[in-house]
Amino acid sequence: MEKKFTLENFDAEVLQAEKPVLVDFYADWCGPCRMMALTVEQLAEELADTVIVGKLNVDDCQELAMKYKVMSIPTLILFKGGEAAGKRIGVQSKEEIMELIRG
Repeated sequence: MEKKFTLENFDAEVLQAEKPVLVDFYADWCGPCRMMALTVEQLAEELADTVIVGKLNVDDCQELAMKYKVMSIPTLILFKGGEAAGKRIGVQSKEEIMELIRG
């Protein structure tokens, strides 16, 4: 199951993580975000040993959305070593997300 990232846990769970972290910036009202939800959940289960996968609600965490220049959702950002290492905007296939993760 994917993690839920918030302002309170973002530094510890994402920026200080030992493993790469894939963050799904989304909103509950966003149709395309709901379309991606199952794919993100599947990746969280399949990659549990190597990648942390989680969601961040932009309505609850506007400061983080602005900091990482999230202008439209869904936006997926891969973090490695505390830095944003890659970004995809819009609905993505599982294969496209895997390409982002593999770099």
